[in-house]
Amino acid sequence: HVQLVESGGGSVRPGGSLRLSCEASEYTPSSNCAGWFRQAPGKEREAIATFYTGDGKPYYADSVEGRFTISQDKAKNTWYLQMDNLNPEDTAMYYCAARTGWVVCTITTMSRRLDWNDWGQGTQVTVS
Repeated sequence: HVQLVESGGGSVRPGGSLRLSCEASEYTPSSNCAGWFRQAPGKEREAIATFYTGDGKPYYADSVEGRFTISQDKAKNTWYLQMDNLNPEDTAMYYCAARTGWVVCTITTMSRRLDWNDWGQGTQVTVS
């Protein structure tokens, strides 16, 4: 299993930006799915951004498309979620996730919690 540590959450005004980071303790094998989920109070955890670490091709949920950007720094075993133009509906606990040895990493194929085998502890994002 891979240990994931998130950072970068906080409070921001509507229209503001935040960048979340997820550092993986190890990043082998080289082919993995990596992603970000979020969970608001009383709601289910939803996948918002995913990518395949082999080529970095990103996939986004409709709710964040055009505002959020997922990226990776392979040298640092870290991936990021740049969040721009935040609104109060983005308020949630944000989790990074990994599925090692997996290559089909679209939002639709990896939308369920059970599709992922490693999770970070979560970081709170509040927009108000």
